[in-house]
Amino acid sequence: MSGAGAPDFFYREAQRLGYVARSAFKLLQIQKQYKLITPGSSVLDLGCAPGAWLQVACQNLGTLKNGGSVVGIDLKKVKVPSHFCDARVKTVSADVMNLTRHQVRALSPQHKGFSVVLSDMCPLVSGISTTDAALSAELGMRALNLAVGDAALSCPDDCKTRDDDGVLQPRGHLVIKLLESEDIQEFNRICKPLFRKASWLRPKATRSSSREIYLICQGLQS
Repeated sequence: MSGAGAPDFFYREAQRLGYVARSAFKLLQIQKQYKLITPGSSVLDLGCAPGAWLQVACQNLGTLKNGGSVVGIDLKKVKVPSHFCDARVKTVSADVMNLTRHQVRALSPQHKGFSVVLSDMCPLVSGISTTDAALSAELGMRALNLAVGDAALSCPDDCKTRDDDGVLQPRGHLVIKLLESEDIQEFNRICKPLFRKASWLRPKATRSSSREIYLICQGLQS
């Protein structure tokens, strides 16, 4: 069971349908609304434990003949779930904070980068809201840095360029989980000029006690 609290509708549905965690429904809603993952996509899942997003991502690749791939990275060693996943899914046990963009890109098909980058990373919650939000923002900024590169993070508000070192392909999509705080406005400032569209979503499967919110960035400008 993922997260704190008593079993609820989404937990029971996850059990019934074969997802390893209720968090699957967050990505299912994101996918239904934004259609980020398409047949043949190359997907990077940061903070992939326990594997529910791997399952949803692989489901949306379509049949094996469509190709595509899903790479999950997590501090924990994550076994690829047998249900909904196939040979296109693999996991790597590593600290995202210590990986270079070159190392991450090397995990993608033909080392050409990923068409979708998902970050469901979350810090170990301390219960101190300001501390937790700052740690969440640090993880989110790391995901953004991996995706779009250093030049994009340091460019002015009207900048439309991107660092070729980012692992996200042109026209690619990025999803970042954050904890609501003043820090998230910085993500707005950075992402809106870089992507065709950037919007916020609080999925229905988010627990009422949680401050989680997702930034959905569509269409990286080339």
